Amino acid sequence: MTSHIRNFCIIAHVDHGKSTLADRLLQLTGAISEREMTEQVLDSMDLEREKGVTIKASAVRMFYTAKDGNNYEINLIDTPGHVDFGYEVSRALKACEGAVLVVDATQGIEAQTLANLYQALDADLTIIPVINKIDLPSARPDEVAEDVASLLGVRADAVIRISAKEGLNVDQVLEAIVTRVPPPKDAPDEPLRALVFDSHYDSYKGVIAYVRVFEGSFTATDVLRLFATKADMKPVEIGIFTPGMKPVQKLTSGEVGYIATGFKTVHECRVGDTITRASAPAADPLPGYRTPKPMVFAGIYPVEADDYPELRESLEKLQLNDASLTFQPETSQALGFGFRAGFLGLFHMEIIQERLEREYDLDVLFTAPSVEYEVVTIDNEIITVDSPAALPDDESKIVEIREPWMTIEIITPTDYYGPIMDLVTKRRGIFKGQEYPAPHRVQLNYEIPLSEIIVDFFDELKSRTKGYASLDYQFLEYRPDELQKLEILVNGDAVDALAAIVHKKDAYHKGQRLITKLKDIIPRQLFDVAIQASAGGRIISRANVKATRKDVLAKCYGGDITRKKKLLEKQKKGKKRLKMVGNVEIPQEAFMAVLKLEEE
Repeated sequence: MTSHIRNFCIIAHVDHGKSTLADRLLQLTGAISEREMTEQVLDSMDLEREKGVTIKASAVRMFYTAKDGNNYEINLIDTPGHVDFGYEVSRALKACEGAVLVVDATQGIEAQTLANLYQALDADLTIIPVINKIDLPSARPDEVAEDVASLLGVRADAVIRISAKEGLNVDQVLEAIVTRVPPPKDAPDEPLRALVFDSHYDSYKGVIAYVRVFEGSFTATDVLRLFATKADMKPVEIGIFTPGMKPVQKLTSGEVGYIATGFKTVHECRVGDTITRASAPAADPLPGYRTPKPMVFAGIYPVEADDYPELRESLEKLQLNDASLTFQPETSQALGFGFRAGFLGLFHMEIIQERLEREYDLDVLFTAPSVEYEVVTIDNEIITVDSPAALPDDESKIVEIREPWMTIEIITPTDYYGPIMDLVTKRRGIFKGQEYPAPHRVQLNYEIPLSEIIVDFFDELKSRTKGYASLDYQFLEYRPDELQKLEILVNGDAVDALAAIVHKKDAYHKGQRLITKLKDIIPRQLFDVAIQASAGGRIISRANVKATRKDVLAKCYGGDITRKKKLLEKQKKGKKRLKMVGNVEIPQEAFMAVLKLEEE
């Protein structure tokens, strides 16, 4: 019987206290002893603790005796908090019947609060609104409660007010979960269907799939099959999270647990896939599965060329835990051997970079991020290009270049309406409409090219609104535009790692700004170095890095001018010869200069 089971998740904007509330619930139900208690129990990575963001979803089973005297099994499915991991959030929501919506009493409703709330409502979940951090002096619980109540169409006194840090009123949240969230459907006799809502790699047991069983049941001895990859497996073990992994004999409909699959890569067991029994498979999988598609691409190069094999190994290990990371080898004349990697977004890229540096102790250089373009050629062939260097050089063969566009929602106090409008229109954004989810707060909807928001759009948004605005984005479509390749030539040679794809009207300004930057960054050589920007087949900007001169006249004191001229002529010839064979070392800051262009 499933009447005593409750499955729920916690949804919130980054840093609204989701992990802290999860800690308190674990403590209250005795799922974790005081001795084992640390802050953010479910966030196992150091990075998650530092950035205050849940990156990997996790699950935990708790037992709670409610006021009605019954004992309930409560499964908390933790969701990632950042917009880059939207697909993982949608899978975790599908595995629940209820969601606790946490809103910070000092910050109010923010963009991801709304984005995740709409996803939860789409998934037909029962929403339990909770206001957190009411103990802070700057908290505005009454005002925020009114906002949340009007958003959900409930009474303001139905919103639970808590302080997760102090443990204040957290027991009310547990009672609300038991009384308001419906139990899962009881279907133990139907063909097995279980949803994989997350997975991680264990070096002993292979891929551990986190599953929610919707229909049917299975034991550790059954042969199971995955719908999307058609792979069969006999589980190494099955079990539940308490929060550690605890083996059990059987999982039935309504329950949440894990399957140690024995698979060697996460690719064989993807998030969102459906597991069924190989001997009596279900007719069709659970809806909503798709393969996560990388949106942002960047080159990863080892600073020391000898580290290339270690870099490959580290990326392979990271990929074991993170199926959305893609990479393939590429070479660059300026940087040597490296990889072209695809990420879900800029935050995902930052996480991978930090993990490579910390967990694998590698010195890596990331090139400026770019997005994936679709290029239509004269032969009516569509090629996808994720690196500016891969764009065909002959412009006459290109009919059009399409770039990815996003829909973005910005939620901000009404005072910052102007600065945001200015920022988005400068970045080729198109205004689509506005809503007022709460008094003094406005939600602005825009369409904008992805290439305009991947670099420093979020930082700029935060600084223009003193940190109050929040952002959520979704992929919209590919649209053709007047785009061209901006190349940088150093000493006449094109540097592929500095190339970029830009809009025609921005090419001249961006080229000029980049040349000015590089002129200061590239060190002086013994010969003049010309730095040029080229777009549309012509040079649009140029600067010279002056040669450093050895003072060959130092030993000439007095004497005839012809002696000096002779020495200078000799030096001039030497410089000319040097220029033919001389190689210019381009320092790392040059590749990062592309990122910092917007700051001026």
